[in-house]
Amino acid sequence: MKEELILASASPRRREILQTLGIPYRIVVSDADEILPPDIAPADAVELLAGRKAAAVLPLVGEDALILAADTVVAVDDDILGKPADEAEAAVMLRRLSGRAHTVYTGVALRRGEQVMITHEATRVHFAPLSETDIAAYIATGEPADKAGAYAIQGRGAAFVEGIEGDYFNVVGLPARRVVTMLERFQVRKG
Repeated sequence: MKEELILASASPRRREILQTLGIPYRIVVSDADEILPPDIAPADAVELLAGRKAAAVLPLVGEDALILAADTVVAVDDDILGKPADEAEAAVMLRRLSGRAHTVYTGVALRRGEQVMITHEATRVHFAPLSETDIAAYIATGEPADKAGAYAIQGRGAAFVEGIEGDYFNVVGLPARRVVTMLERFQVRKG
């Protein structure tokens, strides 16, 4: 890749995905406002937040920089489940996910100056039924603390997943194929 990519995220999972893809980047963390309007649809929410994050980083890196920003949420019945505030909220989220399907949405924004592309990816995830013992043991690991929907598919939360429909990397936090396609539209190629 000839051009340096700015990742507007501190997420270790997003860093790992870019590294796996062989895309060089540097991190400039966004301090964008993440408050959402009431009753916003999950797909609209992640696109709005990804766009805000890219816009917040723009003044820090300049008009010529290529900025990648993303935001991920879990949705059940169109209710957005963000990161749990505490263990009690994590337990409530895991109970809602137990034995049913939910959708993980990741909004992705790519920006260079005034040129902006924003889209999202949606992946269906099917959870096995969880017992209260399962939930308590998982929360005790600490893994749910900073994860949308209170689980990590790439961690111990994988034990709860019966199947997915769509991009696995989207559930981790960055839809790999979609990002590569967006970079190509900005005439950025790997290698």
